[in-house]
Amino acid sequence: MELFLVRHGETQSNVIGALDTAAPGAPLDELGTRQAAAVPAALAAIPGGTRDELHAIAVSTLLRTQQTAAPLAVARGLEPSIHDGLKEIQAGELEMRSDRHDQQLYNTTAWAWASGDLDLRMPGGENGHEFFDRYDAVIDALTRDAHGSVLVVSHGAAIRTWVAARCANTDGGGFAGTHQLPNTALVRVHRTRRGAWHLEDWGDAPLGGSALGDETAIDPTGTQLAPRE
Repeated sequence: MELFLVRHGETQSNVIGALDTAAPGAPLDELGTRQAAAVPAALAAIPGGTRDELHAIAVSTLLRTQQTAAPLAVARGLEPSIHDGLKEIQAGELEMRSDRHDQQLYNTTAWAWASGDLDLRMPGGENGHEFFDRYDAVIDALTRDAHGSVLVVSHGAAIRTWVAARCANTDGGGFAGTHQLPNTALVRVHRTRRGAWHLEDWGDAPLGGSALGDETAIDPTGTQLAPRE
């Protein structure tokens, strides 16, 4: 079966580079709203994204994922299910910080989880075991008996970390650290008959096209930050 993972649309926290991970979080800004509105038509143009094949839509408890999924839900006649396990990697003591040092600490901790260092803990937050336990549980529940593709609207660091760790054809933290994920970019994976996840496509632009990107946003989980000095 196929799983579509879509990062939420842009928020003001993305623009200023704030590590905004607590619920409900910032709403979509004007560009983020336009990004979300473009998702239904863009997804319909992708093989495997048709009305008949999309089985379910799932979102996190953070407002921005729900707002991003809303236009698609209306277009497909599906009610998104809300799951706390799909929320962003929790920043803990780094919540709402926007300086480069803290952004890099947040990212390098998450990418270390993707490489297998699950005991490492985000300062004041969760460790890798806790993140994967919650994220895996939701993905497994959504896809176990699905009769078509499932689309999840989630978050930049969470998607990058989960895909890098769980897809057999990625190299863990190295992949997570070098594969940026713009707002509303699409990641497509499929599960083999043996139960392994395999990465099929990694989007490098919003679903509605590069014109909906924001090159001025600091966006610490959507861009590649320079190493800490």
